[in-house]
Amino acid sequence: MASTAAGKQRIPKVAKVKNKAPAEVQITAEQLLREAKERELELLPPPPKQKITDAEELNDYKLKKRKGFEDNIRKNRTVISNWIKYAQWEESLKEVQRARSIYERALDVDHRNITLWLKYAEMEMKNRQVNHARNIWDRAITILPRVNQFWYKYTYMEEMLGNIAGCRQVFERWMEWEPEEQAWHSYINFELRYKEVDKSRSIYEKFVMVHPEVKNWIKYAHFEEKHGYIARARKVFERAVEFYGEEHINENLYVAFSRFEEKQKEFERVRIIYKYALDRVPKQQAQELFKNYTVFEKRFGDRRGIEDVIVSKRRFQYEEEVKASPHNYDAWFDYLRLVESDTDADTVREVYERAIANTPPIQEKRHWRRYIYLWINYALYEELEVKDPERTRQVYQACLELIPHKKFTFAKIWLLYAQFEIRQKNLPNARRGLGTAIGKCPKNKLFKGYIELELQLREFDRCRKLYEKYLEFSPENCTTWIKFAELETILGDTERARAIFELAIGQPRLDMPEVLWKSYIDFEIEQEEYDNTRGLYKRLLQRTQHVKVWISFGQFELSIDSDDRIQRCRQIFEEANKSMQGCEEKEERLMLLESWRDFEDEFGSLTNKERVQKLLPEKVKKRRKITAEDGSDAGWEEYYDYIFPEDAANQPNLKLLAMAKMWKKQQKQEDEDEEEQEEEEEEEEQQVPQGKEAQENSEPDEQGPAAHREEPGKEYDDRDDESSSSDSESDGEDDKDKTEETKADTEKL
Repeated sequence: MASTAAGKQRIPKVAKVKNKAPAEVQITAEQLLREAKERELELLPPPPKQKITDAEELNDYKLKKRKGFEDNIRKNRTVISNWIKYAQWEESLKEVQRARSIYERALDVDHRNITLWLKYAEMEMKNRQVNHARNIWDRAITILPRVNQFWYKYTYMEEMLGNIAGCRQVFERWMEWEPEEQAWHSYINFELRYKEVDKSRSIYEKFVMVHPEVKNWIKYAHFEEKHGYIARARKVFERAVEFYGEEHINENLYVAFSRFEEKQKEFERVRIIYKYALDRVPKQQAQELFKNYTVFEKRFGDRRGIEDVIVSKRRFQYEEEVKASPHNYDAWFDYLRLVESDTDADTVREVYERAIANTPPIQEKRHWRRYIYLWINYALYEELEVKDPERTRQVYQACLELIPHKKFTFAKIWLLYAQFEIRQKNLPNARRGLGTAIGKCPKNKLFKGYIELELQLREFDRCRKLYEKYLEFSPENCTTWIKFAELETILGDTERARAIFELAIGQPRLDMPEVLWKSYIDFEIEQEEYDNTRGLYKRLLQRTQHVKVWISFGQFELSIDSDDRIQRCRQIFEEANKSMQGCEEKEERLMLLESWRDFEDEFGSLTNKERVQKLLPEKVKKRRKITAEDGSDAGWEEYYDYIFPEDAANQPNLKLLAMAKMWKKQQKQEDEDEEEQEEEEEEEEQQVPQGKEAQENSEPDEQGPAAHREEPGKEYDDRDDESSSSDSESDGEDDKDKTEETKADTEKL
């Protein structure tokens, strides 16, 4: 009942903390721990020391301790630390037999516990029970042969006991399990401590087979070298090179081999080893090899040897690049430049053949541009370096056969081939090659090169034929027409040259007609055929009314040495001005008038100067709307426009606006005069206060007319702004809107 009543008791409620503000003094966990340490709250007083005086008390003490150990073991048999403590306590009492029994019981519980075996064996060794210790080690290495610690301890014990044969036997048993490298080194060092070099060599032989790594072969060779067996050491290195072959080659082996030979003063052997390795080791793994080779050549080689090292290194790098990307023609160029500077012709040819074998995969000219230079360099190398013209001709012909001329061609190759044949004094082959080029794939560059060649040979009839073919191929090329006419002019046949120019300007389509006309005009001027020149200008003005043509026409008339040249020039300017009155390009018209003005300033009279000056336009700033690409309003922009006097006369609203501006200026001047008069009157009022009231009564009458006069001015200001903005926006309005606007302005004024 009591328990039931107690169970029904309610748990008292925890009082609510009303004030949740932080306390003024804060206590941290560190402070609590520090106070506990200072007050020594966790320290317990040591148990009282027990003094045993007789055997009975000792037996009671032993019984009590053993009972405690046995109870702990009974509670948890798997905790090995309890067994070890129990055994060590028995050992401290010199109860070795009891301790041995406890260890054996523990091994029955967990025979794979390494610590248990170690403690057991150490106990036997401490008590000089050697046979028992051997028995324990044998059992341990039989059960756990992969625990190296047992083997190390066992061999160490046998060696300390002087049992060398037994120790060697243990090592042999250990090596049968093929342990880690350190175990082999321990065995080798053990044999070396007792001067057993032959046995150490046999151990090394097994070692490099069990652990076939480069460093182990190098250690084996160094072992032989250390004991003075140079031939054996060299044999070890050679066996290592054969063992790894070319599939698993390693630069460290060759570096160690080279250093070994370097110590033996075998420099030629060292050089051969380095070169052999550099030819086979991949570039990414050969950095240390290159470095050591360079250092070796600097120490023991000559200049040629050092250059060979650098060249071989770079060559190796280029080989890797072209293998990775055979269509990287820039890498091929660098590689060829290297081999051309250092190797024989056969090697260079081999590299060139490998390079040109990598034709571009796509038949597009942009992919062939770099590739074609491989052929050009190949041909130039054969011609200039090897001096083999027959092979050079074969290279050019092979290249020309390879290029797909129906899709695209390279004029450079054809021209280089022709120039090569000319250098070989084989002109028919050169002409045949260029003729084939023009027949297969005519190009401007081919025609120009062929014509230039015939010009140098002074074969003018051939040049004429080539120009005719060229113009049949490209009749719109103005430069060709001009060059053809110049050729005829040089040869003194002006009629042919004039006929060529006439044919040229009669073509329906030209790429640069202005250059052609200018050349024709210059030709007639050089021939002093001024009437023909005037006729050309007039024919040109029928086709175009460009301002530069008019100005050039006027300057031509002015340059002729005649009596009426000034009058002719003035007449041309007048005609130009009349013809350009309806021109939309006002800047060009202004340029014409400025040229006319400069002419009159130099040659004209005062009347003519004033006349031209009146024709010059007025520069006006206007505004216009800007429309964005999507059609939305983008605001306003200011621009300058030119108003010519003829245009102003044709538009009456412009005259009206000019009159309104003059009236506004006059009105502003009158307002300024009235303001000055008012200021003077105010000063008089301050001096004569008695007349203040009378002057105030008279002020409205004085201000009335002024105010009355200001209103039209204000009205005009607004009107003027409107008219100026409407004038800037009225580019697309018709004349009717302008007339109505002018009438409205007139009625307001």
